[in-house]
Parts: sequence; C-alpha cells; structure tokens
Amino acid sequence: MNIPESWLRSFCDPKLSGRALSDRLTMSGLEVEQYEPVGPPFSGVVVGEVLSVEKHPNADKLTVCSVKAGRETLQVVCGAPNVRAGMKAPLALVGAKLPGLEIKSTELRGVRSEGMLCSARELGLSSDHSGLLEMEGRTGSDARAALGLDDHILTLKLTPNRADCLSVLGVAREVSALTGTKLKPVEIKPVAASSKAKHPVKLAAPEGCGRFAGRVIRGVNARAPTPAWMRERLERSGQRSISALVDITNYVMLELGRPLHVYDLDKLRGPIVVRWGRKGEKVLLLNEQEVEVDESVLCITDDSGVIGLGGIMGGESTKADEGTQNVFLESAFFWPDAIQGRARRYNFSSDASHRFERGVDFNNNLDGIERATRLVLEICGGEPGPAVDTVARLPKRKPVEMRVARAQKVIGMPVPAKDIAVVFDRLQFRASFRRDSFTVEPPSYRFDISIEEDLIEEVARVYGFECIAAHPPRVAATMLKTEEGRRSLHTLRERLAAADYREVITFSFVEPAWEVDFAGEANPIRLLNPIISQQSVMRTTLLGSLVDVVRKNHKRQLPRVRVFEVGRAYLRDPGAQDGPLSVGGLRQPLRIAAAAYGPALGEQWDAPPRAVDFYDVKADLEAMIAPLEARFEPAQHPAFHPGRCAEVRVGGQKIGWIGELHPQWQQKYELPQAPVLFELDAGPLQDVPLPRPDVPSDQPIVLRDISMLFGLDAPVQAIFDALEAEKPPIVRSVTLLSVFRGAGVPADRKSLAFRVVMQDTERTLTDAEADVARDKLVALLGRKFSATLRT
Repeated sequence: MNIPESWLRSFCDPKLSGRALSDRLTMSGLEVEQYEPVGPPFSGVVVGEVLSVEKHPNADKLTVCSVKAGRETLQVVCGAPNVRAGMKAPLALVGAKLPGLEIKSTELRGVRSEGMLCSARELGLSSDHSGLLEMEGRTGSDARAALGLDDHILTLKLTPNRADCLSVLGVAREVSALTGTKLKPVEIKPVAASSKAKHPVKLAAPEGCGRFAGRVIRGVNARAPTPAWMRERLERSGQRSISALVDITNYVMLELGRPLHVYDLDKLRGPIVVRWGRKGEKVLLLNEQEVEVDESVLCITDDSGVIGLGGIMGGESTKADEGTQNVFLESAFFWPDAIQGRARRYNFSSDASHRFERGVDFNNNLDGIERATRLVLEICGGEPGPAVDTVARLPKRKPVEMRVARAQKVIGMPVPAKDIAVVFDRLQFRASFRRDSFTVEPPSYRFDISIEEDLIEEVARVYGFECIAAHPPRVAATMLKTEEGRRSLHTLRERLAAADYREVITFSFVEPAWEVDFAGEANPIRLLNPIISQQSVMRTTLLGSLVDVVRKNHKRQLPRVRVFEVGRAYLRDPGAQDGPLSVGGLRQPLRIAAAAYGPALGEQWDAPPRAVDFYDVKADLEAMIAPLEARFEPAQHPAFHPGRCAEVRVGGQKIGWIGELHPQWQQKYELPQAPVLFELDAGPLQDVPLPRPDVPSDQPIVLRDISMLFGLDAPVQAIFDALEAEKPPIVRSVTLLSVFRGAGVPADRKSLAFRVVMQDTERTLTDAEADVARDKLVALLGRKFSATLRT
C-alpha cells in the first residue's frame, strides 16, 4: 500500500524525519518496503507564465513564446501543441539540470531560446509528453514546491492481520501510538438533510451483511472535475482518477479505510436487497467481466436481479456515469467469512474485497457516508437526503485478559504495569487493571485482537522490540558418547563420495515394471492414491531408481556416471514384528546402493580408455565397508548378468548383491554399455570391530612366489580360506598375482600364481625356514584341491 508522507503527516506529524519514521514503523511490524521521493531530482525549474505565443518564422511545428519567470521575461522556443497565452507550465532556466539533460542557451532554426518549457516526461514524472504540464503557483517560484515534488511515498508491506492499516487514518494511529504524537483525524460533522429522499434497503442475509448505511443525493453534477489536490493524493496512493464521484469513494476508502459504492439512483429497480445468490444468476461487473453466482456468494440485488457482488465489486447496470444526476451512496459492513475467497474464485481482486475479507471497522459506516457526502456536495453539488443506517448483526468483541507476569515472561523482560497501561492508552484500547492483569476491550477496527498473546504482541512492538535485551541461549555443553563399535551412515556416504560417486535422492514410489525387471517382484505394495500413474508402487529395491538416473544422464550426453543412494525399501513380511524398521507386516530396511557407468577413469592422457567393470565397482564396495571384509559368491539375481553377479556376505551373513546389469534390461532401457551396480543392507555395515593394536615387526620380510595348476571349477575364495586356516605362523599374507589359461596349461586346468609374504617378529628368517613354509602351503593346496606345481 502506498501512502504519501504529506497526507500521513496531516493526521499525525511526529518530529521525526521521513526515513526515521519509516524505520520506526518497520520495527513495530509495519514493514516499509520503500521510502522514495515523488519525483526524481532536478533543479533550476520555476513556474513560468506564458505571456504570448507567436509562430516560429522558420518552422511549422515550433512556436516562439514570451514567458515570464518572476521579474524577467524570457524568449523560449516551444514545440508543444497545447501551449497558449495565459497558461502556467514548468520552465527550465539556462543551467537547469533535468534527469539526463542540462539546459543551455541555444538557437533553434535561427531563433534564440533561453530555456525550455517542460512536459511531465522531461521532469521524469511520467511518460506523458503529449503537451506541456499545466500547473498552478506563483510565477517564478520553485516548480518542485509548486508541484509538491518534495513529498515522499511510503510503500507498506502489510501482513494479512493488519487490515486496520489499509488507510491513512490506520497508519496515523500507529504513528501516534509509536511516537506519542497527538492524532489529528479529519473532523467529520453530520450533513443536514435538505430533502426527505430515501431508498429502501433490506438485509436478507445478516450473517453476510450485518450493517448497511445509505444516503440519497439528488441533483449532482457528475461531470464536475476532480480537484487537483484529490487527484494528486489518489495518484500518489496508486489509484487512477476516473470521475469525481468514483474518486470521492476511493478517497474516503484510502483516508478512513471505509469502502463505499455509488449507485445511479435512477437505474435502481425497487429496493436494494442483500442476499445470497441463486444458482444460474449472472451479473456484469464494473471490470466488464460477467460472472455466475451461486448460494455461497453474497449479492446486492434489486427487482431486476443481481446488481453487484457484496463487498467485492458493483455491477455495470447501476454504475454512476457522466449522465448521472441522482446517486445513492452505500456504506456497508460485510462479514469477512462471507467475502473471503469469493473474488479469487472469479480470478480477480478489488480494493473492497482486499479490505472486507480481512475485516473492516463496523462502527464507521456513518462516518464514511458523512465524509463522502460532504465531498460530493463540495465538488459535485446536490441535495442530500437523510442518512439511513440499517443494522442487522454486528460482531461482539469479547474483552481479552492479559496477565502482567505472563507478558513479562513471553517478552523476556520485566515491562512495568504502568508502561503497559501507557501502551494501551496510546493504542486507544479501553483497558482496566485489576489483580496484576489487564482486561482490554478491542476496538471495532482491530479484528486481530482476540487472545492474550495478541495483547502481548502489541505491548512488545509498541514498547519497542529494540528495547528488549538480547540474551543468547545458554546450554550446558556435554560431551556426547561415541560408540567406537558403530559408525554412521554419513561415514559410508563420505567414502563413496571420495570414490567419485554423487549422492542422489529418488522417489520411493516407482513404476511396477521396475519391480518386475530388477527385483522379480510381481506383487509390490501398491499405492491407493499415486501422485502419477507411473509411480504407483513402493519399491523393494533401489536398483530401478539408479538405472533410471543412469539412463536420464546418458540421454543428456553425460559419458561417465557414478551415483549412489541411501534409502529405504518396502517389503511384505507377515512375520515382521512392529519396530523402527517394520510395521503392520511390512519391513522397511535401509539400504545403500550404487551404480557406475561409462569409462573407468575420467578423460585423461596417461592410460588407455576402458569401460568400468565388475572389479572396479567391487574395489569401491570393499573400500566403503572396510575394515569389514566381504565375501563374494557366485549367484543369480533378476537384475544382473547371469555370469557376472555375486552375492555379498559379511561375517557369514548375506547383506546384498553386486553385478553387471542384465543384457535384456540394458537393451530395454537403451543403454549402449551395461552399468555395474550393487545394493547392500546398511544396518550390518554400521557395526565395525574395535581397533586392535598390532606391534609392527622390524625384521626383514621374505618373499616366495608359487605357481600351481588347479581345476577349472576351483574357486579362488575357497583356496584363500584354506590357506588362511592352515598357514604356518611365519606367513603374514598370501595374494593372488595372476590367473592364466592358454599355451602350456592343460585345457581342463588353470594356472594361479600366489605371492607369499613371510616375517618373524623377533629374528631374521633363513632361506631354509622360508622354503619349508612354502612347501607346506604347496602340500596343503595339493591335498585339498589336487593342485600341482607348474613346471
């Protein structure tokens, strides 16, 4: 809402600068978004009076004007079509500085010009340059002062609960309360009736319209111009000047917060009846929009039907126009519940609906009528009839009690009761004090005062939020217990991120086809009301979501994708007990899954490019779960390649799967290369063994390499298990160096080469001791796997 500072100060003029006043309002909860001057800065412009106008000797569209600028008369060349002798307009003297322009003495087509007569655009006031800006004022006086351009506009950003501040009077009340400056509201005296003319009004819906005041004024001059002072205030408040009668109603609304409406009395057919609409009824509104009403819309009607929407907008059929001679002024109170949402239903808003749906003072109906009547008589003339006030049902404001001790506790400082009493007095709240509590009667214009906390807020903001001491919270710092045997999921996330994976978050709702393809689940948990038809089931695996992420990134031409997700799967389990991860026969295990697609390494120059494979992702998995050790056993899974899939076990417990995407799904989901994925239960990965100290040996190590022939079906993991179980004490580790099948190796055999690291903690090993240990390992492998040394 825009409020001219000069208009505001005519109601309450504190000894504060405009900027300081804006800050005070903002600190009290009425945010001033902008405090800007009415016009841009310019200097050297005076009120000039055109004495004579003569045709330019060398140009058809120019004139040579004699302009009086105080004591001197200047010759000015002008091209404005509306220039005429006797008019007054802004005159920029030589040396004047306008927005983007400095005036100099110059010749125009051979005629000297000692200045420039200005339009509104030259002064930066508007885009209108159709002619000179006509103005009033003493000749030679400063044009800024004459135009009132030293005024400023306060742009308020009001919260919905402060409808009382949607007027100059309402904001002035706030300024008076905040500064202690006396409020000087406009004096409103009843206008004596000069006729007995009345128009009947009936309130058939008192739950929608509780009060309706009106007055007939006959013999008005609807063509009378709106006074410049009123037009200026309206325009600076953001209102367009329309006609004198409409401008008066808008002016009273901005001044007092009282929406009014003016009817052409001769267009009314019978008495005005305020009732709920009837299905099928239509009305053409003032914004030229035809709307259909129903039983939930409050309507203003006469014998012809609906002539307006109550509290929202009047109708085209009864509007006052330039031919209007007799008018009927309306000043009604509409209940907020009857107005809220109705204008938005028809995709528009109005100043009246904006106010009524928040709450309008139900005690100033007659004040609005009397103020508007006085202005109509002064501007348009006419004979007023008596003001008729019809009251059906008004809000009952219940007293609100506020305990001083409670207010002090909520505010956070001991505000004395006498200071609270001063606050209520400044706010014009009728308050009584008894037994350490105030009982307050909310004014008719404050719909936001209904509970104790509302009064506490009023005390705090008027007393001054800046006066409340800032006490940072003090919390006793205690060291949290850290479980060494358990790590957080964040640790696992960090390890995958360090391995160049990016975390993604996807929906738990997935396509049914994903469940069949990637989990072999034909009966997942179905949603009763899915957000979209494709995402209609709860996922039992995270693999489908990751394949979809890979597919979308590939379509966007991203060649290398590394993603992971930590999320829940949703499984049917009739035997599941209710707990943190299960409820009602359903389990919701937390899982961690990852997918790798594209080149194994980013684009670089020192290694030949190759696609990511099973062993790259297996290494990332092992690095993530360390110090836990995983076993990988060949298995079958519906999502993975039958020969490139493994079951992942930790501590003998199956925790998940790893593998390359099945060729069938690779083709179906249009991927030129198969991504490698894994999915693990997150719970078992969080438990880790406590670290154990191990004293390193300072003795030299001894290396022995063994190359042996095994059967093709001998699993390497079983070989390592046997070596780990029966290796000699001096053997520190055994690692696989190579797997070979080809020339020199029988077709039914494979060659495995191992490196054996031996070390004693107290002495240097001899070659003989190392050879004995090596021979024991060879014998062990020969006995258990029928392996023979390769010659």
